[in-house]
Amino acid sequence: MNELISIIIPCYNEEAVIPLFYEEIKRQSDFMQNKFGVSFEYLFIDDGSRDNTLSILKSLAETDRRVKYISFSRNFGKEAAMYAGLKNASGDYTAIMDADLQDPPKLLEDMYKSIVDEGFDCVATRRVSRKGEPPVRSFFARLFYKLINKISKTDIVDGARDYRLMTRQMVDSILSMGEYNRFSKGIFGWVGFRTKWLEFENTERAAGETKWSFWKLFLYSLDGIAAFSTAPLAIASVAGFIFCAAAFTMILVIIFKTLIWGDPVAGYPSLVCIIFLVSGVQMFCMGILGQYLSKTYLETKKRPIFIIKETNSTEDIK
Repeated sequence: MNELISIIIPCYNEEAVIPLFYEEIKRQSDFMQNKFGVSFEYLFIDDGSRDNTLSILKSLAETDRRVKYISFSRNFGKEAAMYAGLKNASGDYTAIMDADLQDPPKLLEDMYKSIVDEGFDCVATRRVSRKGEPPVRSFFARLFYKLINKISKTDIVDGARDYRLMTRQMVDSILSMGEYNRFSKGIFGWVGFRTKWLEFENTERAAGETKWSFWKLFLYSLDGIAAFSTAPLAIASVAGFIFCAAAFTMILVIIFKTLIWGDPVAGYPSLVCIIFLVSGVQMFCMGILGQYLSKTYLETKKRPIFIIKETNSTEDIK
């Protein structure tokens, strides 16, 4: 029996680029099928798109039996789409790719050979440049990777993409982590396994517009920090200790100044500033606690990570 490679493609309002992506991935998979004798399935995850994404996927499925699609009841986010793809992929090897062609399909050949010939469990990709990306966004992205690698025990590579090819064993290990608040870049590193990194120059989208605004990326980074580090909680504790010590010291200073030198207690403006400062630190620490508490609250609800509205992925292509 030929080995099967599952390609997972999360899609959200990607009607402009899906035909282009399909032609590229079809060309690459046909080449690999002739060269290595492997079979492919394309598992498109329609993440509640509001355009004609689902209609295009249905049309492709009618002409190519390798095309599978899963359509969500609403937009659950890319993390949920990747999880759904991994859960429904039946391949011996599984790859995750974006539909915008920023993940070069031609790298699949090197990925497959590295796993088969060199014994790696995963071959992942990282960008060595951020060409075409706004400078401010690039700056904060690099800052995030530096920060999370300092405060987390999980190795998260700077510039890492979700684009990677994995063995079935690694996929099963990822699926065993059924947490609701998912940060896949951290999960990939946490499960371990031998990983080879392929570097490539950043390419811009082939068509359409990015769905990741600066604010969404910021919230996503907070999810990553909360999911793979408890350092912010330690920071809140340290901040509380420092301010308690500072307040105790100031009390002693005021008492000695009043008893020894008879210095009157004054300074309304400075008192207001101190109150605002301490209140701000308290609110900041409460915000940190709130982030962890909210994540715990969502986990305890045991809500499904995604809900499927319709699919054709139940068909066996092996």
